[in-house]
This record gives sequence, structure tokens and C-alpha cells, in this order.
Amino acid sequence: MDDTDLEVGLGPWVGPWPEDPRYDPELLAAGDRRNVVDRYRYWRREAIVADLDTRRHDFHVAIENWQHDLNIGTVVRNANAFLAAEVHIIGKRKWNRRGAMVTDRYQHVRHHETIEQFLAWSTQVGLAVVGIDNLPGARLLERAPLPRKCVLLFGQEGPGLSAAARQACTEVLYIAQFGSTRSINAGVASGIAMHSWIGTWAQFSDSLDGGREGDER
Repeated sequence: MDDTDLEVGLGPWVGPWPEDPRYDPELLAAGDRRNVVDRYRYWRREAIVADLDTRRHDFHVAIENWQHDLNIGTVVRNANAFLAAEVHIIGKRKWNRRGAMVTDRYQHVRHHETIEQFLAWSTQVGLAVVGIDNLPGARLLERAPLPRKCVLLFGQEGPGLSAAARQACTEVLYIAQFGSTRSINAGVASGIAMHSWIGTWAQFSDSLDGGREGDER
């Protein structure tokens, strides 16, 4: 195996170029080394987002950002992987995008300055707010199927959900743990919670490209 075998993506297009407007001439000429599934190879970014918009799931993800939480990038990356409808940043507008690994280019991200603004939005669109935190009185995520239309809400690393966020939640669920640590970080927790939603509501295919075969709607 040489270094070329380890390269991601494909080189310049071989043969006549496709006439489909979704294809990007610059990528066709230079090759496409982006971290995208094969179905989107050589596509324009706008075309990828438009196609994802036709298949997005019914759940949203929200995370509080009062101290520039480094987990937000991972949350966005997970949201892209599991095709969340949107990611909501509550608090400070700026966040560290490095952990997102450029997936924020394909994922809708909305900002809310306060929990109250976020709650007004979730009420308007009719989404249940499900907090994910190991708080007294929380129910076990593994035994509490998530609502189909919901927003999964995560708090800051360390303190977890703020008092205002807890009051905004329809319910709070916690993730089962079996080791010595009290909690897991929001980036990991978000992936577990999103996958729990996927296991309940998503439609699966045999393809590695992440597409779903259909929808129960």
C-alpha cells in the first residue's frame, strides 16, 4: 500500500463531464477530497445541502453556550451525521468550529440569545424539549423512547443544564453509565441521544452512504 491508497475521495473526473448542474466544475477538474459520502462526490455544496433538506429528520439539537463550550463542534458534527433538522446555539453566538470538521457547511445552525427566546421558538413550532442530563428525577434514556418531533437540549460542560434550561424541558433523561466518572461530555452525550432517536424513528437501508429508504410520514 502506498500513500495514494490512503487518500480520501477521488481525483479529477475521467471522461466526458456530466451536464447535471449539481456538479462543480472546479471539483471535476481538480478532484474531490472532501469528507462527503460517495453519493455527493463532485457536487456543489449548495446542491448537497438542498438534497439533505429533502431528507432531514424530525429532531433538532440545542446546546447552551455561555462559556464558549468546546463540545459544540462535536455536537454539530454528530447532528450532520444523524441528519438533524437544525442545531440551536443558546447564549453566545461565537463557538469553536474546529470540532465540527467543516460539517457546519452542510448543517443548519440557528442562534438564540436566551433560553426564553429558544423556548418561544420551540413552543411556536410545537416541539417537545427533552433535556439530556443526569439530574435528580431524570428518567433513563434507554427506557424512555424519544418523541418523534422533539429538540434534544444539552447544557454546558461541567454544570450541565442551567436552571432556566431545566424549567424549559418537557422532561429530562439521563444516559446509563457503569464506570467511576459522574458524567460524560456533551459531545459524546449528544451522539448517544441522537442515535437513540435514530434507533426508534429512522428508516434504514443497506447502503453505507447514509440514505434512508423511506419515511413513515
